[in-house]
Amino acid sequence: MFKLNKYFFFFLLIGVTFSVNAQQKNLKLSGLVVDEFNEPIPYAAIGVPAKSIGTATTEEGTFFLLISKTNLVDVLEVSSIGFETFKIKIQDFLNLKEQKIVLKEAATQLDEFVLSTIKPIDYIKTTMKKLSKTTINREHKLKVLYRRFSVEDKKARLLVEHYLYVLDPGPKRGDFIGINIVAGRKSADYRFVKKKIYGHPMHVIGYRNPMRKGFRTKDYNWERTGDTSYDGEDVLIVEGRLKKNKNDFIRFYVGMDSYGIYKIETSDLKALYVYKKDADGKLVLSYHNRTRTNNIKLTDFQKKALNTKKNFITESYKHEVYVLGVETKGRDVYDCDYIRTKGDIGDLKVNYNPDFWKTFNMPPNTAFYKQSAKELESIYGVPLSEQFKLVNQ
Repeated sequence: MFKLNKYFFFFLLIGVTFSVNAQQKNLKLSGLVVDEFNEPIPYAAIGVPAKSIGTATTEEGTFFLLISKTNLVDVLEVSSIGFETFKIKIQDFLNLKEQKIVLKEAATQLDEFVLSTIKPIDYIKTTMKKLSKTTINREHKLKVLYRRFSVEDKKARLLVEHYLYVLDPGPKRGDFIGINIVAGRKSADYRFVKKKIYGHPMHVIGYRNPMRKGFRTKDYNWERTGDTSYDGEDVLIVEGRLKKNKNDFIRFYVGMDSYGIYKIETSDLKALYVYKKDADGKLVLSYHNRTRTNNIKLTDFQKKALNTKKNFITESYKHEVYVLGVETKGRDVYDCDYIRTKGDIGDLKVNYNPDFWKTFNMPPNTAFYKQSAKELESIYGVPLSEQFKLVNQ
């Protein structure tokens, strides 16, 4: 990653290709988000907030967005921390001779005297108190793509993908109420350790996100570590280090005037939470990733199967969450049954429909995804597409 320079402009180049799906009458928008140095901009929010349609760019800055022809008159927005938000009607964008958008870096000129009067710990306290105003503070439905790769001894051995409806009561009430697995699929399970996780890992966002679970501000040493901007608002970067263990931290990106939380980074699970605005200006989760890693002691059988003399191996789960849409109206929110899943998601039997995944608004495959899929396929030489067919029938 590079450090933003406030005295230079950065460019956002979106190479967008459009194709019309005649059967569904949808438009497919795909492209790449980069700066003037051709460096990708990850996790930028791209969509039509007025219609609760959107996605986030991948780690490589790529994106894919599926919209209806009726959205041609709607406004496409591109937002990223440190840049001015770009807005244009989708039809106008289609009419451009060159699909190139230049996004100017948003220069911040915060008054140093004003900044010197801000006490970081008080700022965080106020931020947490204002969650009911800055976020959607009533029950709403998140439309989510959830993906988990299970890695053993630095090699991917299982992939689980779910399209979910998540009933979210709002961050002030903590964990999610329930989950509906609309569609799912998984690869062959080539794990040997097979570490199990009880319940759907989507809930981890609810009970381990510091915004939702809460924390005691007095347990941390707080300081302002920088400033940037988002969507026309100055943003303060405030970091808390746990007094008992300085390696444990929470880092908030907070709107200076609104007290809205635009991004959170934590040492816990090496987690990242990125938020975007909805049609009413309320913040809602856009993207999340985290990695849980453990050292596992091997049995003699496992050492033989893995062809290793090591007594311990590294086992980890890498999770990714893309929020593709939000429903806030009563009938739309409660049009399905929400449950709390039991057992590990790798063991769940879910509705597998290959046609669904062929037409699904899937984010582009990242370098990590491609490498992990390659590792899964190399174990026994079975293509991932074939694994889906064989395992999920």
